[in-house]
Amino acid sequence: MSGVFDIERCDLNIKSNSSSHHTDLYGEERLIVRRGQPFNVTLHPSAGSKDFKLGETSLKFIVETGDAVHMYSETKRREYVLEQHGLIYRGTYKRIKGMPWNFGQFEPGILDVCLKILDESPKFVSDADKDCSSRRDPVYVTRVLSAMINSNDDRGVLVGEWGEFSGGVHPGLWIGSGDILRHWAEGGPVRYGQCWVFAAVACTVSRALGIPCRVVTNFGSAHDTDANLVIENLYDENGEKISVGDSIWNFHVWVDSWMTRPDLGPEFDGWQTSDPTPQETSEGVFCCGPAPVKAVKEGELTKNYDTPFIFAEVNADVVDLVHLSNGTFVKFSGSTNSVGKFISTKAVASDERHDITHQYKYAEGSKEERQVYEKAQHHNKLKQRGEEPGLQLKIKLADNMIVGSNFEVYVVLTNNCMEARTCTFLFFATAISYNGKRGDSCGFTSDKVEVPPGEERRLYLKLEYDLYGPAITSDRLIQLSAITIDKQTIDYHKAEKTIVLDDPHIEVKVLGEAKVNQPVLAELTLLNPLPEPLQDCSFAIEGAGLTDGKPITEKIGGVGPKQEAKASIEFRPTSPGSQVLLVNFDSDKLRNIKSFITVVVTE
Repeated sequence: MSGVFDIERCDLNIKSNSSSHHTDLYGEERLIVRRGQPFNVTLHPSAGSKDFKLGETSLKFIVETGDAVHMYSETKRREYVLEQHGLIYRGTYKRIKGMPWNFGQFEPGILDVCLKILDESPKFVSDADKDCSSRRDPVYVTRVLSAMINSNDDRGVLVGEWGEFSGGVHPGLWIGSGDILRHWAEGGPVRYGQCWVFAAVACTVSRALGIPCRVVTNFGSAHDTDANLVIENLYDENGEKISVGDSIWNFHVWVDSWMTRPDLGPEFDGWQTSDPTPQETSEGVFCCGPAPVKAVKEGELTKNYDTPFIFAEVNADVVDLVHLSNGTFVKFSGSTNSVGKFISTKAVASDERHDITHQYKYAEGSKEERQVYEKAQHHNKLKQRGEEPGLQLKIKLADNMIVGSNFEVYVVLTNNCMEARTCTFLFFATAISYNGKRGDSCGFTSDKVEVPPGEERRLYLKLEYDLYGPAITSDRLIQLSAITIDKQTIDYHKAEKTIVLDDPHIEVKVLGEAKVNQPVLAELTLLNPLPEPLQDCSFAIEGAGLTDGKPITEKIGGVGPKQEAKASIEFRPTSPGSQVLLVNFDSDKLRNIKSFITVVVTE
């Protein structure tokens, strides 16, 4: 059609389009549609438009788009794009705990904040036209988000901190992304975040922008600083650990995003790992990914982006070395299977844990797993691991190790040699953070023992709250290390185990029936398990569709030892249906205590 006619008005059919595109939770103020799905727009020509004849005039409406983030399963789309509640896994691989989180991507104003994050990135500032044009590519957007969720190189969302938290919010206090994003939009970088907070916010922003996203936890996560795929733990001749760059985090949390990879080929489509926690730089910026999970599994380390670093996080071998006074190193222990265990994410359409280790790597010890590792080593000709039978160490834990209690642990030394062995026996307890950073000592014992062939000796260590209480962080982790030293034969052995102290339970009750726009009370109770009082106690609740997108906090002051902390908090649900109410308890000595409950809201 060559003519031009006037349009009186354009009806974007927001309500019907939003419903069919599952964007109705954003509200009805503007049209928000998803790529790759048709939508209807109604044009109303002016009454005097002579060039327009109903049923005869043809119009062409040209839009260029991709369908690069489309998942074919509707159930998975609901989980990874629409679900506002999730679980983030923490702890150790033997004691995995799911922590509730409110992603809240549909809460009022959040989408605008997510768009603001893109507009604040250095890429947009340096070349706005190029940046906006590149936003059609989810690989590009995900990489920008990986850099912008942390504030290391820019005016990003979160400041990372793993030690001193003065002047900001302790990372364990956050229970949702909305509060963090609003604080950033109003005043710049928010203090403070750690890996699970970085990942949760990245998931919120990705889902808000329509990119399917899941939060992933890797237990026994390697931080390989020298890129040799080996984590080297160094000790002096007395069994004291020497600080080096490499480390193993008890757990580390990142995100996977679903997209095609036209830059790499269709075989690498699907889940892509990116990590907004600032660990190492990539192309000069603190960001990581997206790297195809398939490339990580197959050891295809040349595939963009940052695949070698992520491969090491789940596959690095571990070697323990003693640095002798003559300058030489003696290997006394090692492992090929202590890194990358029980890789976890929330299951689709349930609150169960879904183990996705098989998506990242072949079974430990399998022919395929070793082949992939050797392939990734390239020119590193490392010898196959393996130790002959000799001394064996095994650490045993107590039951019911709740924070505040005293308990006893012990280590068993078994002599599998043909002759008696005499050695120094050391047993350390050290407070650590989840990222492997060692804190203060909270227990030590030693002995010199002779162990006849085939026999065992035990060394006991009592862990008392008076010692470990002031030393532990809010992660509530204690690392136990047992070392035997035989200087005559230059024979060293080591065993390690990390204790996750149990949290006290928060009892949550909703009193009465929950109705839209009607006040309802949440009754919260927690028993102080410590033998000392708690100060500055507070409960906070938050939930999409329940608390208007913001946490509600009730301060209750002090709580005596073995006494109950109680609070009743009123909230007004804003949306009908099954919603999730998240609860956080905070105090001076107990932090990061969380729980959640499902609330069914009626009209």
